[in-house]
Amino acid sequence: MHIAQILKSKKTALSFEFFPPKTLEGFDNLFTTISELSYLNPAYVSVTYGAGGSTREKTHELISRIQRETDLTVISHLTCVGHSRAQINEILTNYSNNGITNILALRGDAPKGDSGFTPQENGFAYASEMVEFARTKFPAMGIGVAGFPEGHPLTPNRFLEIDYLKAKVDAGADYICTQLFFDNRDFYDFRERCEIAGITVPIIAGIMPITSISNMKRIGELSLGSRVPGKLLKSVYRAQNDEYVEKVGIHWAAEQVNDLIENGVAGVHFYTLNRSRQIHQICESIGLTNSDQIR
Repeated sequence: MHIAQILKSKKTALSFEFFPPKTLEGFDNLFTTISELSYLNPAYVSVTYGAGGSTREKTHELISRIQRETDLTVISHLTCVGHSRAQINEILTNYSNNGITNILALRGDAPKGDSGFTPQENGFAYASEMVEFARTKFPAMGIGVAGFPEGHPLTPNRFLEIDYLKAKVDAGADYICTQLFFDNRDFYDFRERCEIAGITVPIIAGIMPITSISNMKRIGELSLGSRVPGKLLKSVYRAQNDEYVEKVGIHWAAEQVNDLIENGVAGVHFYTLNRSRQIHQICESIGLTNSDQIR
């Protein structure tokens, strides 16, 4: 199903992000997780691409398997990193031929060890260029792009940051999915600044629960340094052991999600780390046993 239709059909869309496992056992475990989350009736699920396109083949494999074996709408991440225009065209053609009609277009991170991003020869320097290419060559494709409520660390000028985001939307993006955040005020401010700039596509909020102190530190690396509010940080360190840290993280995320729904968010996208238990607890604690119930 096209992402634009999905976002129009629900007041708040619930969705999950997964990453490609490295082993066959990992794939089997992930499909157990997907099965366990399916009762929440997600609007869609997405699959990451990995830094520098390092997991690209496993991403394609996972995307295809979800498409074949489930009734879920699946969105594939796709990055400029390591791809020529011809390669992007080949991937999108393959997706279209196999009924995969949605992507999340990203510039992507430089491969580990590289000093910075360098466009592939005959590739794309910016996500907006890939969006324009995909929209022109594959007009039926649903296209999402990334947004950063706390600001992108490589674009400290917040005015330019919104200009770059608007360029992606003007190029043909259907929606924005944000990087994770822990303070909803950052999201609401971001949404308002988008509105002021004339960005009118739906904005989906990215949420990831803290599950341990090491997980919290790892989130800082994965999310380009998301800010952990002092109140949350105090609770985490007061909990002392990971069993209680997880409870703190689940409670905090549940409060975030409840508040976002109450304030008319277009969608909530969970960064699951391929786990289901924490997502179950978050949704059940605020009465979400099926996403059709979100109002």
